[in-house]
Amino acid sequence: MKLLIVNPNISHSVTELIANEARRSAAPDTELTLRTAAFGVAYIETRAEAAIGAYATLVELAEHHGGHDAAVVAAFGDPGLEAAREMLPIPVVGLTESALMSAAMLGGRIGIVAISRRIQAWYRETVDRYGMASRLAGIRCLDEPLRNIGSVQEDKGEQLVALCESAVREDGADVLIIAGAPLAGLARQVESRIPVPIVDGVSCAVRQAELLARLAPRPATSGSYAAPPTKPCLGLPGALAGLVGREGVS
Repeated sequence: MKLLIVNPNISHSVTELIANEARRSAAPDTELTLRTAAFGVAYIETRAEAAIGAYATLVELAEHHGGHDAAVVAAFGDPGLEAAREMLPIPVVGLTESALMSAAMLGGRIGIVAISRRIQAWYRETVDRYGMASRLAGIRCLDEPLRNIGSVQEDKGEQLVALCESAVREDGADVLIIAGAPLAGLARQVESRIPVPIVDGVSCAVRQAELLARLAPRPATSGSYAAPPTKPCLGLPGALAGLVGREGVS
């Protein structure tokens, strides 16, 4: 099995964190291809940044999905996920949806721990889009500038553990999600210190991508997730144009 994992951010240090957790989670015979967005921002916090990340992700998926059995959008908030499902002939999963669906099978009320206060609105909207708002216990987040997005686990590890404890004690969370690719692998490191189940988006997404690939679902040929209709387009990278239309203007 081959999985394509795309980091919608430009931070190669974060891609390394994603890769490390993905390798620990994947089956021994699963091959991983890691890609980092060629343009965009260091990490996504806002709706505008998410839109940019979505486009960067679609470009990477269009260019590199060939020969892969499934793909992962490796940023919490899942930028471009629904569009990728329309566009690609293979299953595509995202960190948020995978973590939420996994957490929902481990407890009733779900708490999220995140890296910044600004990111909360986008996360809440994403949770609501997946129909899980009623299960959300709350979102706890760091409230300090980040020195280096690739070292946030080392720089803010104890604060993140304290946020997890507050989510359980004060918000009544039955299960926790450590949110965001920069925190990939942290759940594995701190789970013995947290009194409720704790899940990681990367590990959930990798294992669910493997599951869907093995199920080999038939691609949609009708409905809202059927491939986009052919139409003229202009200025898109060649691989992307080939999936959503054709180059040129008629």
